Amino acid sequence: MPKSTYEDLVLSLAERLGSIRARDLAGEGIPTVILSRMVASGRLERSTRGIYTLPEAATSEHRPLIDLSLRVPSAVVCLLSALRHYQIGTQSPRDVWLAIPSSLSSPRVSYPRVRYVWMSPASLSAGVEEAVLDGVSVRIFAPAKTVADCFKFRNKLGLDVAIDALTDSWRKGLVSMPDLWHFAKIDRVANVMRPYLETLST
Repeated sequence: MPKSTYEDLVLSLAERLGSIRARDLAGEGIPTVILSRMVASGRLERSTRGIYTLPEAATSEHRPLIDLSLRVPSAVVCLLSALRHYQIGTQSPRDVWLAIPSSLSSPRVSYPRVRYVWMSPASLSAGVEEAVLDGVSVRIFAPAKTVADCFKFRNKLGLDVAIDALTDSWRKGLVSMPDLWHFAKIDRVANVMRPYLETLST
């Protein structure tokens, strides 16, 4: 197949998937060497190791979340990064926060900057939603699960951050009392959250 035809297929794939990897090309029968050629010609950009995007997509504010989700597929966007996604509170994290299985070692990622927290299978699988960012599906915890996680990891974030996340998400109607209690029990922070939840109920 002519090189130009391969490049057209790669561009079509990038438009459909948002971000592409060598294995995406292999699945379509496209030689992976075409990626380096397209980067050299400016038709693709290498957003991070092993991940390529269309040039106009490389500057998206969602790129860090997308790139990390592709590189660490078992992870779930959590804590401050999830708060920012839902526009809860006033946090503007410099790092991407990811929850990973308790059995997994820290994946080596040089960019973007990432902070890991380890969760049990029950906690990691609870409240996971799929957010489509620039055409790419990214796993992220729901608002109520994120609030419970903030209380669970309050020693890392500060109790003030957890309280702010709770009150702001409640004020914006992003969480319900049954969901908050549900995830508080899963995260084993029901007793910690109880006085703050009772205040919201009065």
